[in-house]
Amino acid sequence: MQFAAQAGDGKRRRRSRIFPGIALLAVSAIGGALFWYQRSEVARGPERGSRAATRAGVPVTVAVAERRAVPIYLTGLGTVQASLTIEIHAKVDGELQQVLFIEGQHVQKGDALAKIDPRLYQAALDQAKARRMQDAAVLAAAEKDLMRAKTLALKSFDTQQNVDQLQGKVDQLKASIVADEAAMERAQTQLDYTTIVAPSDGRIGIRLVDPGNMVRSSDTKSIATLVLTQPSAVVFTLPAASLDDVRAAMKRGPVEVTAFDPDNRVALSTGRLLLIDNTIDQASGTIRLKAIFANEDETLWPGEFVNARLLVEIRRNAVAVPSAAVQRGPEGLLVWVVGTNNTAEPRPIVVGPISGDMAIVGKGLSEGDRVVTAGHYKLRPKTSVVASAAGLPPTSRAEK
Repeated sequence: MQFAAQAGDGKRRRRSRIFPGIALLAVSAIGGALFWYQRSEVARGPERGSRAATRAGVPVTVAVAERRAVPIYLTGLGTVQASLTIEIHAKVDGELQQVLFIEGQHVQKGDALAKIDPRLYQAALDQAKARRMQDAAVLAAAEKDLMRAKTLALKSFDTQQNVDQLQGKVDQLKASIVADEAAMERAQTQLDYTTIVAPSDGRIGIRLVDPGNMVRSSDTKSIATLVLTQPSAVVFTLPAASLDDVRAAMKRGPVEVTAFDPDNRVALSTGRLLLIDNTIDQASGTIRLKAIFANEDETLWPGEFVNARLLVEIRRNAVAVPSAAVQRGPEGLLVWVVGTNNTAEPRPIVVGPISGDMAIVGKGLSEGDRVVTAGHYKLRPKTSVVASAAGLPPTSRAEK
């Protein structure tokens, strides 16, 4: 019993020595953690300060409203048309012996394009010439008989009736010779038609009939198609509501039209408005117009779809802002104006025509006002902003 009591006392003495050590270690750990936390907070202090400063202003892009000349355009979808489109057909029947053109070749007016077997037409021409020679010989003999009859009639050795009959025969033979000459001309024309020539300058297309085939003047299928692309035309449509503006522009002088590619990015050629169609399509409410282009580099191709941009007028001394600045609010159109204290306020405006990237402002803005062009979605009235400048689009040649 005494031994057990001594063992219990030893355990209590060991526990009393361990607990203070554990407590000391815990205090040291907590102190170290607090020390490193304070150091990290000090180290992150400038970063947090900068983030707080950034959150103080909404980043936006601004542009300055300025007075400038703004071109007003109307754009319509159209197609390119060659100034001449000619289907090459045979004018006489026969076997197509030769095709003398290369597909896609530029040809000149009068160049031989194809040949048809000419032998039947040559024979017809020779026959017509022979018939004329025969009638001419008979006419010569009849004229001699008439001269003798007239001489004898003067001496009363022949009757006037015989003279009149011989005169009628001579006249008849003269008429036959005129008919023979007409037959010769017809035969010569048909023989000439056996050589098919280009009726105009232009570019020849794909060959549709090969040599060795029979061709006829009644064929609906052409041998090839010839197009003249210099100059070329563009036929396009505009809303009928634009008719008065276009007519007013034509009264002021030639109206410039620029043809753009289907994506409306690349300017292909520049020409002038040729005419306005004489009727409005009531089904679609549009009017057709035709513009002519020199097309010297053949950028425009027949059948190609293009966007025709028509310059109606140039507004001088107009207050203009990028069209991206114009927003639609509950009460209409507005812009966000950045004041001198770098706060944004919405301002209602009256917008005139929008030309490309530019919008003409009729009321609500003055020259020099700064308007937001990007970052609108974060703005509220009296929001502080951090503005970066975005200039207006450069002045085009038409605006100068």
